[in-house]
Amino acid sequence: MKKYYSLVTSGTEADIYIFGDIVDPVTQEFWGLESDTSGLSLVNDVKDLDVDVINVHINSYGGAVSEGLAIYNTLKNHKAKIRTYCDGFACSAASVVFMAGDERYMNDASLLMIHNAWMYTAGTPAQLRKDADDLEKITQASIESYVGRANITEEKVKELMDAETWILPSEALEWGFATGIITPKASGKAAASARKALFAIVTGKREPQGVSTDDIVEKLFTRIKAELSVTPSAGPPPADPPQENKIFKMFSAILR
Repeated sequence: MKKYYSLVTSGTEADIYIFGDIVDPVTQEFWGLESDTSGLSLVNDVKDLDVDVINVHINSYGGAVSEGLAIYNTLKNHKAKIRTYCDGFACSAASVVFMAGDERYMNDASLLMIHNAWMYTAGTPAQLRKDADDLEKITQASIESYVGRANITEEKVKELMDAETWILPSEALEWGFATGIITPKASGKAAASARKALFAIVTGKREPQGVSTDDIVEKLFTRIKAELSVTPSAGPPPADPPQENKIFKMFSAILR
């Protein structure tokens, strides 16, 4: 069977990418898309991994509960440390897989979604009642995966599942579904647009063609620094720093 997920091993770590629906092997064989993930093939590969850390990246609407639970338990029972990452959506059965992580990270632009299990059915009243009872038990298995990690009560988890809840990264962290949020690192340097704006404000001119704004602003900064340099006088320091020092600090912060 063709594998519709990515697994790469490097040294003592393995990276798994589940980017697609989680389906059973039969469905995968006959109807699966190239982006779908078969629980069976993934489980077989995971259990044989001899690594210290397994990083699992997830972007999936979910799928078959049985397959999601199988992946969850295989990861959770593995000797390696498991880190799960929500790279987009981790919905339904995929949110169960997410809970397998010893460390669980949401990207700042990602979502979990949890809900009760459902099925198509037909038959007699007795059959429908049995199916309803069975669904409650199937749902309970997913509840256990959430309760085992989250810091909220089982009743709260059931309430969220009844409402088919989309969970933001901040909520996931607060409720214990996630252990951390990944945010982009901010640049320590002023953007070129900010430098251009500063140049225009100070000089009243636009940036000359063929001349770097960075060079001009740096020269301007050096000139301001020299002109605003203050020679300390004898006696105790003033209660408030000179205004020119405040301006110097402002330029320092902008141009750092």
